[in-house]
Amino acid sequence: MPKTPSAGKNEARVEYAIRQQLAVPFVYPVWFTRDLFDAANPTLRAVLERDARPEPHRALAVLDAGLVSAYPALPERVTAYGAAHADVLNWVVPPVQWPGGEAAKNDCARVWRLVDLIVEKRMCRHSFVVIVGGGAVLDAAGFAAALVHRGMRVIRVPSTTLAQNDAGVGVKNGLNGVGGKNAIGTFHPPYAVLNDFALLSHLPFIHWIGGVAEAFKVALIKSAPFFRECCARAARYRDHDAAALEDLIVRCAEFHLAHIRANGDPFETGRARPLDFGHWAAHKLEVMSGFRISHGEAVATGLLLDAIYASHQGWLAVRHVTALRDALHTIGFPLVYPELQQRAADGSLALLGGLDDFREHLGGALCVTFPRGLGRKQEVQEIDRVLMQRAVEQLVSAAG
Repeated sequence: MPKTPSAGKNEARVEYAIRQQLAVPFVYPVWFTRDLFDAANPTLRAVLERDARPEPHRALAVLDAGLVSAYPALPERVTAYGAAHADVLNWVVPPVQWPGGEAAKNDCARVWRLVDLIVEKRMCRHSFVVIVGGGAVLDAAGFAAALVHRGMRVIRVPSTTLAQNDAGVGVKNGLNGVGGKNAIGTFHPPYAVLNDFALLSHLPFIHWIGGVAEAFKVALIKSAPFFRECCARAARYRDHDAAALEDLIVRCAEFHLAHIRANGDPFETGRARPLDFGHWAAHKLEVMSGFRISHGEAVATGLLLDAIYASHQGWLAVRHVTALRDALHTIGFPLVYPELQQRAADGSLALLGGLDDFREHLGGALCVTFPRGLGRKQEVQEIDRVLMQRAVEQLVSAAG
């Protein structure tokens, strides 16, 4: 080991540096199945058996209370699955319920109660937290699990379209705080993601279509054929066509996972956030509405707004903006909300404050993804606010 030199007044200062570099692979499967908690379904059992042990795996289930309200048999089925596979699975307590929707991410006290329960039951880093629910519950309960023992094994079971094709398949979780969306959180890759298509049948309409907006997001910046396919199937998504929606979920999840795997920045240490295309406005709309506007609804509006802006800049053909607007309208997204015209104290559109929020989230330098032609993307460091205000006005007037 090098000796630390003395630092006398007239002596040369010698400094030593050790460059530490780690490459840590994360491997997690994303399964697509049906009736996950049917005792005859081997999927969850197969995931647990990745780590063969002489004793059953200790696990705790967290269920989205909104899902349980629509699917009252769920807690009993989860418990019964454990009984049927008791040689590999030991539920340490009956399923815990967590309020669904964005309110799930606004309650730090609930996070600490789950942390306390995990510790009280003496669960270790090799135990499992199985979270069944929408993106908000996955985020909040996943954040709690990430804090215990510096990271519990989490199995996500997304129950909404948006969670199955986007929020639930990535590596992030978190809470809202200080008026900001996802202001608190961690990167904590799941042990596995198990998408159960049967859970979608219990969704209210807005959560059925919510994830479709995320599919348009990736299509606009990554795949022109996928964009055209989504537009062509708009009425099928609206009409609860399960086959069309399941295909969309798989395709969108593939794009999302490929981006995380291959873009070289899975933990978002850089400034570019392509998967946040359309989200600077979406997040602001959610906060301004007190989360009355759902994430999927807000993303649909945010995408259309940025597409209109891109057309004004000559980056996206008007016909593609029209196709996007018509498809989102056909699917059933409201697209226009009073918050779009709300003014800040200085008279500017309050929505444009979302750009400042986004800049702060990125560390002080703005970097916003826009299409550069259909199916291609670019990163933009400056936004013409006058032009963006015109885009907002166009969005509102077109719906009127």
